[in-house]
Amino acid sequence: MPKRSDLKLTKRTVDALEVDSKDAVFWDRELAGFGVRVHATGRKTYVVQSRGPGGPKRVTLGRHGELAVDEARKRAASLIDRIKRGEDFSAAAPRVETTVAGLAERFMRTHVEKHLKPASASAYRTVLDKHILPALGGMGLEEVGGAEVTALHHRLRETPARANAAVHLLSRMFTLAEAWELVPPGRNPCRALRRYRTRKRERFLTPEEYRRLGRALRQAEDEIWPPAIAAIRLLVLTGCRRGEILNLGWDDVDRTAGDLRLRDAKAGPRMVPLTKPVLSILDAIPRSPENPWVITGQRPGKRLTGLHHYWRPIRERAGLADVRLHDLRHSYASRALALGESLYTIGKLLGHTSVATSARYAHLMRDAEREAAVRVGGSIGAHVANGRGM
Repeated sequence: MPKRSDLKLTKRTVDALEVDSKDAVFWDRELAGFGVRVHATGRKTYVVQSRGPGGPKRVTLGRHGELAVDEARKRAASLIDRIKRGEDFSAAAPRVETTVAGLAERFMRTHVEKHLKPASASAYRTVLDKHILPALGGMGLEEVGGAEVTALHHRLRETPARANAAVHLLSRMFTLAEAWELVPPGRNPCRALRRYRTRKRERFLTPEEYRRLGRALRQAEDEIWPPAIAAIRLLVLTGCRRGEILNLGWDDVDRTAGDLRLRDAKAGPRMVPLTKPVLSILDAIPRSPENPWVITGQRPGKRLTGLHHYWRPIRERAGLADVRLHDLRHSYASRALALGESLYTIGKLLGHTSVATSARYAHLMRDAEREAAVRVGGSIGAHVANGRGM
């Protein structure tokens, strides 16, 4: 029979379990007979072992990563009871993927983690853990219909974008469930739901606001972690995404070619020109032979992983409480348009792969053209109005 254990099986503890050369079973301290077998290859499977009228029996429940630990524990408790009563359990556990929780784990493991970037995977995991799994995780896929999806969507109505994101993610999961033949074709319960209307936010810094931001950054130099100040300045000067700057290594700074090499950009590797203001920021950053990152964290050898904690006091000091870090990227595009750059050029500067992505700034170009027409027409009109002609 399983030995008593001091280990509580959770996702974190199971993720951390390792063996050297031989398989081993680690038993849960809270439910006797529930354990996880860790194989030398790294594969981990949940198991149940108990004694019934016919002697001891052991059953494999499913693979860790495909089966959530809480769901495995529930199934284990049911199986232990059936074993002790001598029931036939040869067809015990249904396929893992037939629950929303099981589908979510397979979706994350086989699709998201292989095809999306870590930041996107982290965002998906947050939506799953906070919204989808608490509401629907224990339900079978055949049990989830339009009413259940509508209830989830309505529950998040105070945050429409978050509500839409949860339904969008659930819809993608069911689309793949159809491809994996876990549900019949046309069984996606999210298709008929009408999403909340949201308005895309556009916030661009004015020249005066740029001056206030620059002043706030200078004043914060003795109060805030210096690499964070440098990162924000680089965001302002390059129009890069936050992750592109935080993932920048010194090997990516090519002074000979005059470029920053963004190896892990959202739309694929790209180059960003090294301008004089950018070079002056980089030259002021102390370099450590033990740390390869440009924007270093406070732990030795690590990079900085976030900027919001540092950005909030800076934007408050600058009187820009409604400005997000990503608005610095929009402001870069806005300034480029004001200086007469084309949408094509701006798309290249920002790393857009589609002209449609850059087209969101088209109305700014029309504004710039309108202002130019006013200036030119005013100049010509002055001559015509005075009767002097051209």
